[in-house]
Amino acid sequence: MTRATECRNFVIAGHSGCGKTTLCELMLFKSGAIPRMGSVDAGTSVSDFMADEQERRSSIYSSVCNCVWKENQFFFVDTPGYGEFTGQYVAAIRAADAALVVVDAIDGPQVGTARAWKLSKQRRIPRFGFVNRLDKERADFKTTLEAMRKNHGRDVIIPLYWPVGSEEGFSRVVNVLFDKEIPPEIADDVAECRGLWLDAIAETDDELMMRYLDGEELTEAEIHEGLKKSIKSGRTIPVFAGSSVKDIGVTELMDAIIELFPTPLSYVTIDGVKRKISEDADALGIVFKSINDQFTGQLSFVRVVSGVFKSDSDIYNLSRDGVKERFGAMFFMNGKQQTATTVAGPGAIFAIAKLKDTHVGDTVSVNPNETALPGIDFPGPVMSYAVTAQKSGDDEKIAAGLHKIIECIPTVRFERNPETHEFLLSGMGDQQLAIVARRLKEQFKVEAQLSTPKVPYRETITGAGEGHYRHKKQTGGAGQFAEVFLRIAYNEGGYEFANDVVGGTIPKNFIPAVEKGVQDMLERGPLVGCPVEKVKVSVYDGKYHPVDSNEMAFRIAARAAFKEAMEKANPVLLEPIMRVNIHIPDAYTGDITGDLNHKRGRILGMEVEEGMEVVQAEVPLAEMHKYATELRSMTQGRGSFDMSFVRYEPVPTNVANEIIAKHQKEVQNE
Repeated sequence: MTRATECRNFVIAGHSGCGKTTLCELMLFKSGAIPRMGSVDAGTSVSDFMADEQERRSSIYSSVCNCVWKENQFFFVDTPGYGEFTGQYVAAIRAADAALVVVDAIDGPQVGTARAWKLSKQRRIPRFGFVNRLDKERADFKTTLEAMRKNHGRDVIIPLYWPVGSEEGFSRVVNVLFDKEIPPEIADDVAECRGLWLDAIAETDDELMMRYLDGEELTEAEIHEGLKKSIKSGRTIPVFAGSSVKDIGVTELMDAIIELFPTPLSYVTIDGVKRKISEDADALGIVFKSINDQFTGQLSFVRVVSGVFKSDSDIYNLSRDGVKERFGAMFFMNGKQQTATTVAGPGAIFAIAKLKDTHVGDTVSVNPNETALPGIDFPGPVMSYAVTAQKSGDDEKIAAGLHKIIECIPTVRFERNPETHEFLLSGMGDQQLAIVARRLKEQFKVEAQLSTPKVPYRETITGAGEGHYRHKKQTGGAGQFAEVFLRIAYNEGGYEFANDVVGGTIPKNFIPAVEKGVQDMLERGPLVGCPVEKVKVSVYDGKYHPVDSNEMAFRIAARAAFKEAMEKANPVLLEPIMRVNIHIPDAYTGDITGDLNHKRGRILGMEVEEGMEVVQAEVPLAEMHKYATELRSMTQGRGSFDMSFVRYEPVPTNVANEIIAKHQKEVQNE
């Protein structure tokens, strides 16, 4: 087993197309973990081993890799850069001690870059940058660097290596702190970076700062130590330069991973209490990923936080009330390639098959009395489809298949909407949901029909009204009789029912039946059959018959009386309003704000976050069903958004009239 001091665990992130997977492939090849390099375009890379990834020639799922470099073991996760698959990065970063963010030297920082910086900053782990593809035409290190510095600051983003040559002439990199022979054409740039680093290093220690200000030279050992402190604190982000295709700068990067990336022996916080991590402690880990393997079944990926896990042993799921699980064979993974192992210590990532009741985000331990680690907070869905079976009778098969698929894709949800009664498949965008539907068809041989879901409208009133109905029915035997008078008024506090009957015109034993009739109408309002909210209903008069009156008669009479009262009380349709945050390059701001105005949206403000413009708005849910597709089209895939429910608001009269007319037409055709 590799000692924790010789283990490095990190996540590789960045925008789609920046070369993350090729970099991972090169590191595996250089370390001898694989005999030859695969290719993303040829569908032979270690990371992109799923069929849909090979077809798209782009990462969709995170992929766990490991290799040994100069007697140190690396565990790293290659993550997709496209916004719809951001949940894969959210989970992977939960298992990482550091983040290596890859930036394209041609296109510069993009929305995927900003997302990677932001999430790794929130996790408070050290961040590193790697400017890739410097051998390509139009690649420009200085322009890319300036864009990164604009986002974070010149004294935060500091190159640790500087490229020699550009485009086809890019030949090597030099260390700005320690290399002595610097080509004259980059000498000024290197000197500036060295000065920024020395300033940052001196700031890590008061004594060091005093000596530095006095003009005293710092030793190499002091520079090394100060460099690590500055990076670990988050004060600085070192930037590497290279080409994963030409294998330039990658050896230097891998050496720096050993020297500068943190070891797993730091501290973990449980319930606000810091606890030191040790190889000798009880084994503790978090499940951050799950896949369905066609040979071994479901594989759960565990990041070892502390202690040592061993194969063929019992463990406890602390997130599921200490349910007992059995660890059988354990594997270190390189994509889909498995290497059996019997032990895994701090920092290691291993896969375990066929756990019964353990899911992504759960904490596992050999000690049932340990405290569970915080789970994983995944982003909420931004798009939904209504799901129906293509063939009659396939509903249960679809539900069973989707639940198995979703176990491996936590940002996708499948649930029944209690208001519209539709089964909804929700996720981060249309492409992600299309992939889920395709896997359902290919793996489970069942086809689902995806359609635009109904909007969960609600109904209320803006005035007051009264309703009256006499229900009288005489058949051969006992008849039915009930008469009910109701008042209805708006009530901000929600639904309220009051019995204002005096003189016993309706006996007390029939009042609950009247309320049941009212509640029937609250479930399906008179405008479009949606729930009615924020009303106070009072029954104040009525009549009964000692023989023919019964509960059902009063329930029927109450329904009709409520409908009449509501029609007189100025009923209005309410729609859900969503808070939307749209992350885009500033060049698209005008297009986005103009489009939001067409969607009846209200612009709340704009701010800059990690170099991206963030447009904040409130938009009706009815206008957002296809926004993931529309945003991708408007921004050439460079935009992303998140969405959350805020409140219900009245639908504008002209829009409401169209919705009501459509509903009435559908009712007539039923």
